[in-house]
Amino acid sequence: MGVEERRSMIVHAVLPLLVEHGPAVTTSQIARAAGIGEGTIFRAFKDKEELFDACTVEALRPDHVLDAIAEIPLDQPLEQRLTEAAEALGAHLERMSALMAALHPTGKGRRSPMKLGRRESLTAMREAVTELFTPDQAHLRLPADQLASLFLALLFSGRRLSLDDGLGAHEIIDVLLHGALGDT
Repeated sequence: MGVEERRSMIVHAVLPLLVEHGPAVTTSQIARAAGIGEGTIFRAFKDKEELFDACTVEALRPDHVLDAIAEIPLDQPLEQRLTEAAEALGAHLERMSALMAALHPTGKGRRSPMKLGRRESLTAMREAVTELFTPDQAHLRLPADQLASLFLALLFSGRRLSLDDGLGAHEIIDVLLHGALGDT
């Protein structure tokens, strides 16, 4: 196994441990989860900090959510496509949030090793969601890319606000597609 493959294997084994134990996870736990000796960890990473940074980068990567959105059939109704996208995006945000919360138990901010990739990540997500709107472009009031941006803004801000008033993805999608006014 090459160095990069070994690093990737270790990172994928460590992610759930970090969510469960935070930075207190031991090298013994890491080695056991990865099925390797403790010394192998330090042949792949110079220290735990470098390993945690690699885990953070992996958790922030949008690859999984982009793949999930790409698999959504475009022949489904738009509401169904957006619901599936919201579920995939929600799972992505949950994974990121769980890891970030585990790595920041004291409230002290750690540097993010991926700050420069945030814009590219959001752009890729917007482009993926734009594809979901495109089959209905002739019936849309705004261009597909603008609606994708609006959808992501509503979805992400709803999660960030953590409202407990029942406002979920379904309600956001309903208002986005049908407006705020009810039947008059």
